[in-house]
Amino acid sequence: MAGSEAAWQAAEMGVPVVLYEMRSVTATPVHKTDRCAELVCSNSLGNNLPHSAPFLLKEELRKFNSLVIGAGDHHSVPAGGALAVDRELFSQEITERISNHPNITLKREEAVEIPDGRPVILATGPLTSPNLSNAIAKIIGQKYLYFYDALSPIVDANSIDYSKAFFASRYDKGGDDYLNCHMNKEQYLNFVHELNHAKKVPFASFEKAIYFEGCLPIEELASRGEKTLAFGPMKPVGLPHPETGKQSYAVVQLRRENKEGTAYNLVGFQTKLTYPEQKRLFTMIPGLENAEFFRYGAIHRNTYINAPSLLSSNLDLCSHPGLYFAGQITGVEGYVESATLGLLAALSAAKRIKGEKFVPPPMDTAMGALYRYVTTKCSNSYQPMNINFGLFLVKEMKIRDKKVRNQKIAENALESLSRWMDALNEEVKSAI
Repeated sequence: MAGSEAAWQAAEMGVPVVLYEMRSVTATPVHKTDRCAELVCSNSLGNNLPHSAPFLLKEELRKFNSLVIGAGDHHSVPAGGALAVDRELFSQEITERISNHPNITLKREEAVEIPDGRPVILATGPLTSPNLSNAIAKIIGQKYLYFYDALSPIVDANSIDYSKAFFASRYDKGGDDYLNCHMNKEQYLNFVHELNHAKKVPFASFEKAIYFEGCLPIEELASRGEKTLAFGPMKPVGLPHPETGKQSYAVVQLRRENKEGTAYNLVGFQTKLTYPEQKRLFTMIPGLENAEFFRYGAIHRNTYINAPSLLSSNLDLCSHPGLYFAGQITGVEGYVESATLGLLAALSAAKRIKGEKFVPPPMDTAMGALYRYVTTKCSNSYQPMNINFGLFLVKEMKIRDKKVRNQKIAENALESLSRWMDALNEEVKSAI
């Protein structure tokens, strides 16, 4: 996400870009194609409800004609209040637009070392190749931080028993966008019991299980209490059964993977269970008794740097000016958040090339909130973070209603961003 967005934004600003993509020459543990911006986890780009922090971040990126958000809007699939995409068409469009841009040279080779003498953006993501990872470690002079992320299974739509499921969105937001498999108390408790005793993929002896709290494996959630899943990814609230009108004890939601509706992913069912156990456990879900899986869930290690202690206000290394970092490797979590850091790094690098000063986005905007998070030193341990209103630097508002307050924050943010963009445009006109 970050590399594709960075290349596109810099190229749109008239800067010649060389973009390195090692796939398909060198594979990664989880990628399946050689396309740019391939989605390897969820196909959701997050909450798309007005006046939420994730929606605001998308709106700000739309004002910059974001490549990632543009492709997401073009190839969205029904997902209630979220922006989910057809992952094949999404990455295909991004790859085609990058390949055809006159200012971008796409090189299909692995970058094993960091070039000197010109601005470089490292947007290598959580699956940085060992060679480049070692090169980065030498430059930053410290070990990476890390956490474990997991992928949700994908089911063949033709293998689902639709008589045991129903289409609906929680609280009717978005229409009949999700397929819901309901469970009674006995079915749910039996599922949790089996989940707690299922075989998991073990960690290496030297590794510690560190998870991103916003994307925990279902077996980790189940281990925290019998009812944890029923208050998490399997919560039944807002999803009454259409025939009885009653609320189930638990609900498993499935979301479309593509526009044709030939595949569904199990929402929130990221896991490190072994493949045979996934087959056994997930076919216990009503409606999935005969399910065929296009992809089982998996777990992979995400690495990131301690950005606040390393990056300058320009998003480059304090020790190596002109060497920028962007995306998930900086410690932001999420596709859209990664694209945002790609955009900002590209803007900063382009300013450097043109001999101009980079002015970061206002801190009361979503883009500014993420920028501030990765560049401001804090006393607490640095952890991956999604966009949220808690990151915004805003004046105190004496508004008790949370929805009204968030709406006001969002409105102010877009106004503030517009003023910042107007100033950037004036600089461009002056330079011309």
